[in-house]
Amino acid sequence: MCDMSEHRRRVRIWLGSVVAVHLVVSMVHGMAHAGGRIPLSPAANLFVFGVIFAGPVIGLALLWPAERAGVRLIAATMAASLVFGVVNHFVLSSPDHVGHVDPEWRPLFASTAILLAVLEAAAAGLAIYFARVIYFRGSVRL
Repeated sequence: MCDMSEHRRRVRIWLGSVVAVHLVVSMVHGMAHAGGRIPLSPAANLFVFGVIFAGPVIGLALLWPAERAGVRLIAATMAASLVFGVVNHFVLSSPDHVGHVDPEWRPLFASTAILLAVLEAAAAGLAIYFARVIYFRGSVRL
């Protein structure tokens, strides 16, 4: 069994990796939005840039000087991103729904929408796991 500092390091690496991949996939998804001419409202754009793009990166940067705040920010922004993406891409009937995207852009749009949901669920889960294990002294190993 590894010590708590080694465990923290491993979880930070995994969490950082998921956040980094999420950022890249988000940019590719944004390209699919632009290519498919899928409009977002000003409020949706604010959410995308503030919560989906910036929130997890800021949370990751906070892991060293303010670990609890960073973990909480990553968990909250990734969970909010997951709900936003699932509702807008798969539930609501709108131009942002995967079934309504221009057929030329649909494969890229749909695949990145699915990848984002998986990454957001993984990051939120890892952040919650991190908080439980580190702050409640759980015994689960990664």
